[in-house]
Amino acid sequence: MSAQSLPRWDWSEVFPGLETPEFEKAWQDLEGKLAKVQELCERHRIGNRDPIPEDRAAFWEIVGAVNDFLQALTPIRAFLQGLVDTESTNAKAQAKLSELQKLTLGFERLRPRFVAWLARLDPAEVGAGPYRLLLEEARVRAQHMMSEAEEVLAAELTLSGGTAWAKLHGNVTSLITAEVGGKRLPITAVRNLAYSPDERVRKEAYEAELSAWKAHEVPLAAALNGVKGEVSTLNRKRGWKDDLEPALFRNRITREILAAMQAVVEESFPLWRRYFQAKAKALGKERLDWWDLFAPVGQSVRRWTWAEAQAFIVENLSQFSPTDAAIARTAFAQNWIDAEPRVGKRGGAYCTHVGQGKSRILANYEESFDSVSTLAHELGHAYHNWCLRDVPPLLRQYPMTLAETASILNETVVVEAALRTLPEAERLPILETYLQGAAQVVVDIHSRFLFESWVFARRAKRELTPDEFCALMVEAQRATYGEALATYHPYMWAVKPHYYGADFYNFPYTFGLLFGLGLYERYLEEGEKFLARYEELLASVGMYPVAELAQRFGFDLASPAFWRQGMGFLAEKIEAFASQVGG
Repeated sequence: MSAQSLPRWDWSEVFPGLETPEFEKAWQDLEGKLAKVQELCERHRIGNRDPIPEDRAAFWEIVGAVNDFLQALTPIRAFLQGLVDTESTNAKAQAKLSELQKLTLGFERLRPRFVAWLARLDPAEVGAGPYRLLLEEARVRAQHMMSEAEEVLAAELTLSGGTAWAKLHGNVTSLITAEVGGKRLPITAVRNLAYSPDERVRKEAYEAELSAWKAHEVPLAAALNGVKGEVSTLNRKRGWKDDLEPALFRNRITREILAAMQAVVEESFPLWRRYFQAKAKALGKERLDWWDLFAPVGQSVRRWTWAEAQAFIVENLSQFSPTDAAIARTAFAQNWIDAEPRVGKRGGAYCTHVGQGKSRILANYEESFDSVSTLAHELGHAYHNWCLRDVPPLLRQYPMTLAETASILNETVVVEAALRTLPEAERLPILETYLQGAAQVVVDIHSRFLFESWVFARRAKRELTPDEFCALMVEAQRATYGEALATYHPYMWAVKPHYYGADFYNFPYTFGLLFGLGLYERYLEEGEKFLARYEELLASVGMYPVAELAQRFGFDLASPAFWRQGMGFLAEKIEAFASQVGG
C-alpha cells in the first residue's frame, strides 16, 4: 500500500469543520459553561477568607459545573489540536487553538482559589466519595502554591512562555525535510528509513537527519531552554524540593517506587547489551551503530500492509477481549486514525479522547511490524477511553504511570499472538521488533531520564547551548547503551516532543511497560475472569493512588521483586532471540 492510500482521520462525527454552525455552537456552549463555573465561585465566595459555610452543597454544585465545562472542552481541544498536528500551516486552526488557550485561561485563573478551597474541605463532611483523592491531592497542591495573584500571572504568562515554546518546537519540526537517495522527504519519513533492511539507506538517512536537526538547532535549543527555564523557576517558587518531585506527585508514585523500578532497570543493562551484541552479530557487525537499532533482523522481511495490520490486530484482540476488539474494529471502520506521514504533520503517535468514550489516533505508519504493534498500542488507549466513557472528567484525569496500562496489554497480546501463530520464518523479525521497542522503553528512556535530570540541574543556573544539549544527550546514551553502540544520536533532545510538552514524561513509559507485563502475567493465570477486574481498574485510574490500585492485584510497587517479574518476561525474549541468532 502506498503512502498516498493510507487513511486520514475523519472528524465529521465530532465537528463537520472549523467554520461550521456546529463548531460555533459548541464554542458558545463552552463559554457558557465556563461562565457558570465562574458565577458559582463568586456566589459561594470560593477563595475568600469567609466562604459561605455550605460546603456539601457548594462542593457538588461546583464539581458538577466543572465536569460540564471539561466535558465540553474535550472534543473542541482534541479537534483543534488534531488539525494543528496534521496541518501545521493551517493558520485558522492555529489561531482558533490560541483562542481556546486564552479561553481556558479563565478556568486556570480560578484554579488557585479552587484548590485552596478543596484543600480545607473534609471528605467525610462533603460526602466526597470517589472524589476523595481530589481533595487529598488539593492539600498537597495548596502547600506548593504561590499567592493567588502569582498563580494567575503564571497561568497567563505560560501562553507566551512554555506553551509558545512547545508550539514552536512542533511547528518547526513538522516542516523539517531532508534529502535521502535524491528525494526530499519530511523528517518523519526520513526517520522511518531507520527500518530499512539496507544499511546504506539507514546510514544515509541517519546522517541526513542529523544534518537537518543541526540546521534547526538554534530555535529548538531556544525552545527547550524556554520550557525548562520556566518550569524550573516555578518549581522553586512553589517550594518543591527539586524538579522531579512535582512529576512524582503528578504520577501518584513515591521516590521509593521510582527507585525500586530504576534499580531493576540499571541491573538489567548487561542483559540488554547482550541483546545489542546478538543483533550486531546477526547483522554481521562487531557493534551496532545508532542507525542499526531499528534494522530488521531475519531472512524474511515481511511488509505489513494497512489491510493486513487491521485484520491481524482485530483478530487477535478478540481472543483477549471482545470489547477491546470491537473498539479497534470501530476505529478502523470509522477512520479514527490518521496514518499517513506527510509534510506539515507531527511525528510519533498518540491517541486522544474526543468524548463519549470515542477517540482519534495519530500515527505515521510504515509497513513494518513495529508500526503494527504501535497501532495496537494506541488502540489500547482508545479501549481505555471507552472504559472511562461514564466517568466524570474530573475523575478521568489519571497519571502517566497508568496511562500506558491498556496500551501495553494490547501490544503484548498482539506480539505474543504473532510469535505464536505466524510462520516460523516470520517469528524472528517479530521477536526482534518487539525487543527493539522494549529496549527503547527500558534503555533509551532511562537515558532520557538522565538527560532531563542533568538539563534541569544546569538550566537552573543558565541557558544551555545546542552543543551542550548534544553533549549531555550522548553522555546519557553512553551511560545506558554503554559500549554496545559504536555511534549515538546527539540530537535526540530535538527529536522527542515530550521534552517540550511535559517534564519527566519518560519514566512513566518504563513503569507502564513493566506494570503492564505484570498484569499480562496475571491474565495468563486467570483467563477470562481477569477482564472484569481489569476494566474496573481502567475505569478507576483517576480515583486512587497508583500503589493502591496495584495492591488490588497483589503487587507491591516498592519492592524490586515486582519489577523483576516484568523484566524477567523481557529476559526470556532476549535469550530466545540470542539463541536463534547464535549470539
